[in-house]
Amino acid sequence: MIEPRDIRLKRLTMRSMRRGIKEMDILLSRYADIRLAEMDDAELDLYEALLNENDQDLYQWVSGQKPAPDRFAGLIDDIGQTASAG
Repeated sequence: MIEPRDIRLKRLTMRSMRRGIKEMDILLSRYADIRLAEMDDAELDLYEALLNENDQDLYQWVSGQKPAPDRFAGLIDDIGQTASAG
């Protein structure tokens, strides 16, 4: 069964808010609020794959402590830019 887009956006938004590390909750929930609705299916697939990554890794990638894997590099840059814009 194919998940309706509105349900998928709500699910990804909730997953963005409930990460485990408070800093990632804040960064990703803000990012989800700003960007998810404008993403196409392929971008949502990539974002969902990112949400499956470990919070410690995500935090190190977003904060620049470690480089993000190539497949996530553009998305991590966008999350970082969104975080610094606010």
